[in-house]
Amino acid sequence: QVQLVESGGGLVQAGGSLRLSCAASGRYFSSYYMGWFRQAPGKEREFVSAISTNGIFTNYADSVKGRFTFSRDNAKNTVYLQMNSLKPEDTAVYYCTVGDSWATILDGRGPYWGQGTQVTVSS
Repeated sequence: QVQLVESGGGLVQAGGSLRLSCAASGRYFSSYYMGWFRQAPGKEREFVSAISTNGIFTNYADSVKGRFTFSRDNAKNTVYLQMNSLKPEDTAVYYCTVGDSWATILDGRGPYWGQGTQVTVSS
């Protein structure tokens, strides 16, 4: 079992920045693909970004491309989502997830999810 704990959410004005973190338990962190999803009120959960096991490859939703950066530190069992130029439409609860393949992450089929962290962007 893998436990995921997100942190770093908060309230920020449009144009501002936040850095989310997701700390994972377990000894096999470096073998996991990781992902971020978000869910706004009244909307379905949507894919934000994914990262490969070694952090070299990343994938982003078109809505965040060029503004968000996904990175990982395998020595610390932690992934990060740097969010710049935030917009009110980025307001959502952000969740991290873990999986054993790109497909698992991109399809939102990761077996483990964090509890989420709220990001609110005011206009």
